[in-house]
Amino acid sequence: MTPQERADQLRQLIRHHEERYYVHDAPEISDAEFDRLMRDLIALERDHPELVDPHSPTQRVGGRPSEGFEPAAHLAPMLSLENAYNGDELREYHARICRALAVPEDTRLAYVAELKIDGLSIALTYERGRLVRGVTRGDGVIGEDVTTNVRVIRAIPLRLRGAAPDHVEIRGEVYLPRAAFDRMNQEREAAGEPAFANPRNAAAGAIRTLDSAAVAKRGLRAYTYQMVFPPDAAPHHQTHTAVLESLAAWSCPVEPHWRRCDGLDQLAAYIEHWRTARHDLHFDTDGVVVKLDELALRERLGTTAKFPRWAIAYKFPAEQARTRLIRIDVNVGRTGAVTPFAVLEPVRLSGTTIQMATLHNELEVERRDIRPGDLVIVEKGGEIIPKVIGPVPDAREGDPPKWRMPAACPVCQSALVKPEDEVIWRCDNVSCPARIRRGLLHFASRRAMNIEGLGESLVDQLVTTGVVHDYADLFRLSADQLAALDRMGKKSAANLVEEIDRSRSADLWRVLHGIGIRHVGEGGAKALARAFGSIAHLRRAPVEAIEGVEDVGPVVARSVRSFLDEPPNAAMLDRLAAAGVKMESHAPNASLEATLPLAGQTYVITGSLESMSRQAAAEEIIRLGGKVSASVSKKTTGLVVGTDAGSKLDRARALGVRLLDEPAFLALIMKPAP
Repeated sequence: MTPQERADQLRQLIRHHEERYYVHDAPEISDAEFDRLMRDLIALERDHPELVDPHSPTQRVGGRPSEGFEPAAHLAPMLSLENAYNGDELREYHARICRALAVPEDTRLAYVAELKIDGLSIALTYERGRLVRGVTRGDGVIGEDVTTNVRVIRAIPLRLRGAAPDHVEIRGEVYLPRAAFDRMNQEREAAGEPAFANPRNAAAGAIRTLDSAAVAKRGLRAYTYQMVFPPDAAPHHQTHTAVLESLAAWSCPVEPHWRRCDGLDQLAAYIEHWRTARHDLHFDTDGVVVKLDELALRERLGTTAKFPRWAIAYKFPAEQARTRLIRIDVNVGRTGAVTPFAVLEPVRLSGTTIQMATLHNELEVERRDIRPGDLVIVEKGGEIIPKVIGPVPDAREGDPPKWRMPAACPVCQSALVKPEDEVIWRCDNVSCPARIRRGLLHFASRRAMNIEGLGESLVDQLVTTGVVHDYADLFRLSADQLAALDRMGKKSAANLVEEIDRSRSADLWRVLHGIGIRHVGEGGAKALARAFGSIAHLRRAPVEAIEGVEDVGPVVARSVRSFLDEPPNAAMLDRLAAAGVKMESHAPNASLEATLPLAGQTYVITGSLESMSRQAAAEEIIRLGGKVSASVSKKTTGLVVGTDAGSKLDRARALGVRLLDEPAFLALIMKPAP
């Protein structure tokens, strides 16, 4: 394999796992495994500078924000932390600091050690002591405004106690206690929804719930650990110790087990103590965050593009066990994704008996050279579903054959396909029973059509008996049909029919989200519903028009167009409409649209605007009859240029496209619509 091919493979894997972690909150590999992939790519790009790509995962801070909430900028970037996994790496971190500060490496620097909370990072803005905004980390620069949900977390004060500053951004971690996590998963399983893998993912899922009343019931908690002030503000503290003490004095929750450590010996003792004592806590922690205590020294050290130089996360090793891999089977998801999993000889791990573990995808199995019959290492680093790390070195007997991905779907026997530039094989048969089962559960879920009572066992019966073949069939079900199924009484059947009937009037975006178009999440479904107003208009739209919608890029647009062009999908949509499912939110008036100020014009937005988000700017353009495109071409009317504009600005200049700075854009959209 050439260096270029290896770099492409690593980037493909890293991007896949970033998507799973940052967008779907469903990571497939441990942080340590992800870090190893990133280190391999960094080393490869360092040794071969000609391979460095500006779009490589090594060139950015983090992942993108999830869909569904308004974007909001942080007062200062929320950077990631560099990781250390052993004492040698921690000592090297200390040595780097000493070299940067020009002091001997045996200097006893003061550090603050804090337990690393396994939750969702949050930035809380307080003005004159009152909570005004809560924003998730997002990509480190732009996050999601989840203020309404943050306000219902009782651990977070709505008003600071004492003499709080006029303006401060307090950062911390929203987490779910283990007891609340167990309760949430029990509720999800009862509703036929998949269990969360760990409390971190559950906290992320809860904070992104659009119904704040539901968030309030989840039992979320929070700890705070940092303050950020406006650039022109005078220093408020001299040490991180003082920061934590002030946070506690202001009634902000601070994890009580932090300690100021003089030198590496005290730091090592703290880490060693919590390596085992962490299991007695009411929340999950996967390590210790080590921070230089003196803030003036932090200023001298500064940050890299990704990490502060004055802090590091010491990660505890995940719990592991050894067992025999009996065989490798595959699972079929609702979008047709076919992924391998391991069937194991039962083994005890983290208090439970493990018989199955994820293998992620074919490329991961090949990369780790995992073969049926191997003695394998299984890891459960806080995960509900454990993972196979790899075979035990030197324990393989003979030369067993390598595992190969099956050529056909194990459920419907359709040929599997793997799209270009992807790592996942897929079953494209929309009538595949496995896809139908998964799809029905998604269609009925709270974030889609919100049909209470349609759980996994019931869906299984409906598909197995042939009563339901697609979403439209749900609306033909009668109470008598349902009551005849196992564990379904007359009252439960009647209630479910009422729920299904109520869902006929669900918002259009819920229908678009529920039917399971690949790459279309909740935010994308809302954007499409706003832009087209009805399924009928969307079905007639060319791919260029779909791509022109803000938050809908080329990949999503092609996926939407492909889904709508499939005859079985078109027939299913017709049957949904015939069943009385609401298929429009508004019908665009063509004669009115033609009179709007920006009718027939197409704009592209690049960079950040001070007065509004890019989403809001796009909505203004659409409101005035214009279109928003993701890329600049000769047909582009104008490029709206904010700060930190990218390559689109160079493209526009080369094509002679009109450039509008923020004042010019504001003047443009101030023209009143008729």
